[in-house]
Amino acid sequence: MTGLQSRNADGSAYGRPPQHIDEELARVGPGTPCGELFRRYWHPIAEADKVTTRPQNVRILGEDLVLFRDKKGRAGLLYPRCMHRGTSLFYGKVEEEGIRCCYHGWLFGVDGQCLDQPCEPDHGRHRDVARQPWYPVEERYGLVFAYMGPPAKKPILPRYDILENLDPDERLECARTGGQTGDQSMPIAPYNWMHLNDNVMDPYHVWVLHSTFTGPQFAKEFAIPVQSVDFFAWEQGVCYSAVRELSDGRILDRVSSYIFPCIMSVPATRNLEDARSTRISWIVPIDDTHFTTFTAGKVKPRAPLFQNVDFAGKTWAEMTIEEHQDTPGDFEAQFGQGPISLHSEEHLATSDRGIVMMRRMLRQQIKVVAEGGDPLGVAFNADQATVKVPSGNFYRSRTAAE
Repeated sequence: MTGLQSRNADGSAYGRPPQHIDEELARVGPGTPCGELFRRYWHPIAEADKVTTRPQNVRILGEDLVLFRDKKGRAGLLYPRCMHRGTSLFYGKVEEEGIRCCYHGWLFGVDGQCLDQPCEPDHGRHRDVARQPWYPVEERYGLVFAYMGPPAKKPILPRYDILENLDPDERLECARTGGQTGDQSMPIAPYNWMHLNDNVMDPYHVWVLHSTFTGPQFAKEFAIPVQSVDFFAWEQGVCYSAVRELSDGRILDRVSSYIFPCIMSVPATRNLEDARSTRISWIVPIDDTHFTTFTAGKVKPRAPLFQNVDFAGKTWAEMTIEEHQDTPGDFEAQFGQGPISLHSEEHLATSDRGIVMMRRMLRQQIKVVAEGGDPLGVAFNADQATVKVPSGNFYRSRTAAE
């Protein structure tokens, strides 16, 4: 028996011992084990077309920063407190070469270099040695990515094969979705990044939460229980293969991928065509109790990147509390775990094997980073920086399978 069972054999809640979060994985701030692991990767921080000459506050991995685009079109990500007297560059004015502090006019380039100190003799005789703390950024797939780790360990910004080589009738779109609400009403989810990350390797909840408990939220095929699920490690993370036998004689093999450290490629959930996945989603921790999600994907003409889930004629944001109780989805299931789940209370079972594999992989790579090594999936050679994503909905006949 566990300690809790031996204390109260009848299962009473009285006298329960204090429970705790998984400190090693849940915390993402500077100096934390998982925070240092995450700082060895590039993370999206904004949609590129929304980064303008108006400075905006950005919070990521527990750090507050200011993001802007100078008048030459270059994006910059700086520590917000001006190195001169500490006022926020959020109130700065963007110019051709960078951002100028409102207080005494110090001008900083997108790389933090101080370019002008107008109140000082000769506009700052030693301004060349003054540098505002900054982070490098790059743009790809319509997103702005930041690298917040050791400069000497900066990897190449990766590419993903399913987002490359667009067909003539395809376009690439991106969006920020935040909480898993079925619409885009919540850009920031008010709970820990692990809640969604664990969800990536959980094919069983699709049958229960999205199909038989609330009712069909996605494709009708998900109401069929999976006949078999295989969780397996691959060179970039963990995958599952969930197999269903359909009434028309076909077998659907649905492959979903967790890409290290907090990325997912989930194949289509509504129109289950025989095809590879066409999108990548980044789960970006804002701090220990908030995260956001950025998605980039290929779309066809007149096909939106996201289609709102219809809850009896309402979007998620339009629903009442009672309606959320009656028709819960991903947000309710994840938000219901609290700001950070009490991981010591979990009772992981056979269906959670993929989650166990993910968490074990995270702990292994935290150890690699702590010992000075390079974690899983980072590349320093352009020839090795393209990720081949295995996700997709794949069909075969039952006779061929036999």
